[in-house]
Amino acid sequence: MSLPRRLAIIDVESTGAHPVRDRITEIAILRIEDGEVVARWESLVAPGQSIPPLIEQVTGISDAMVADAPPFAAVADTVAALLEGCVFVAHSARFDFGFIKNAFTRIGREFAAPVLCTVKLSRALFPEHHRHGLDALIERHGLVCAARHRAMGDVEVLWQFVHQVEAAFAPEVLARAAERAMKAPVLPPGLPEGMLEAVPDVPGLYLFHAAAEAPADGRRDPPLFVGRAQSLRARVREHFAPHARKGRDAELAARVKRVEWIETAGELDTSLQELALLRDFRPPYNRPQEPADGAFALRLLANRRRAPMHESVPIAGSDPAAWEGLYGVFRNRREADNLLRELAMLYGLCLRRLGLEGGSGPCAAHGARRCAGVCAGRESIAEHDARLAAALAGVGVKPWPWAGAVRVTEHHAASGRTRHHVFDRWCYLGSVADEAAAVALAASAPRSFDVDILRILTRWLAVPAHLQQVAPFPAGAA
Repeated sequence: MSLPRRLAIIDVESTGAHPVRDRITEIAILRIEDGEVVARWESLVAPGQSIPPLIEQVTGISDAMVADAPPFAAVADTVAALLEGCVFVAHSARFDFGFIKNAFTRIGREFAAPVLCTVKLSRALFPEHHRHGLDALIERHGLVCAARHRAMGDVEVLWQFVHQVEAAFAPEVLARAAERAMKAPVLPPGLPEGMLEAVPDVPGLYLFHAAAEAPADGRRDPPLFVGRAQSLRARVREHFAPHARKGRDAELAARVKRVEWIETAGELDTSLQELALLRDFRPPYNRPQEPADGAFALRLLANRRRAPMHESVPIAGSDPAAWEGLYGVFRNRREADNLLRELAMLYGLCLRRLGLEGGSGPCAAHGARRCAGVCAGRESIAEHDARLAAALAGVGVKPWPWAGAVRVTEHHAASGRTRHHVFDRWCYLGSVADEAAAVALAASAPRSFDVDILRILTRWLAVPAHLQQVAPFPAGAA
């Protein structure tokens, strides 16, 4: 025995990668019995929704082509008959199986079949190779594809691959590989078939939802959790691995009924979109976000005799170009007090004068010889405050390195996504898809300071290689 006697090699094209939200646009099936093709069938399918331009570009299937095609309900009997009694064979098979199963579910019918994934079969037979996508198989094995990304074209490639491996490997080796390729993954109880396989292997954000269906009006419903990853597919699967199902993680995995994802152009794009989602929805399984609208800086009050000798100046939403005599950027009072305590230790400053200790007379630090003695008359207020001003001089927002606004361009080849992020004086002006729109943003968008944006951008710019992606706007353009 090698491969199963009855195989149904199948491929579906669709309006997108989501097995619940998206719909089938084309199906092709080769039914194989004892190594012979006994049935060959293909059909366009009316999806009942528009085909996105990017999907049309990849598959070549347009809205006009499927306008007169039958809906899935009209071809369901044919599909069921062709698959009856066969092993369901596809590349990344759980993806195609998910689309077929969900299509049957929507018309009130059950569907089940043993599944053999040719990606897993290739990995089992050719472990020395790292790439097992269909394009990699075509290149490596010299397969011929008459119509890549069309259902029958891809099915014919898989049939050639099956032929080759049957000829190249001993039956017992092939049988063991097929057994591994047919091993069903342990699926989260609430997720529909094919959902995990649909998650792309690109950077981006993923959202876990408790509701199985997205809102009908197209709104984004509040997620349970928002995560980020360099490989969405690998990270999402980690959440549902048996070893990860403990405590709060297990509770989250049990509640997830739907996974959504957002492909991003790069690390900065991911961070900016993640911040927006966390602020908009405050997902219960994410760490709580501390509000940024209370951000403030310190301003020293010259010749003030009573403590404290500084005031808090709100800076959230302000234009940094208008800042004068401000020190530090603090999200809350705790951050400011911690800095002042540290400076007091380093420079012999008075906790009472800094407003960190009440009472009168010499402060506690003076008795321990950590305060130079402004509270005990051993130095003047002017001397103390001048020392504080010098200590604070290096604290706060660094000077903006450029003369004006800049554009940061990120592009990810696998997803094809390009984003231009526009910043000026540490303020985020927006992100757009083309350079002309970026120029318009730089010229018209107001500067509005956000402490979280400052920290995101500061961390990103700390990587020297990232500076190559920064392009200042020409004088007069912004």
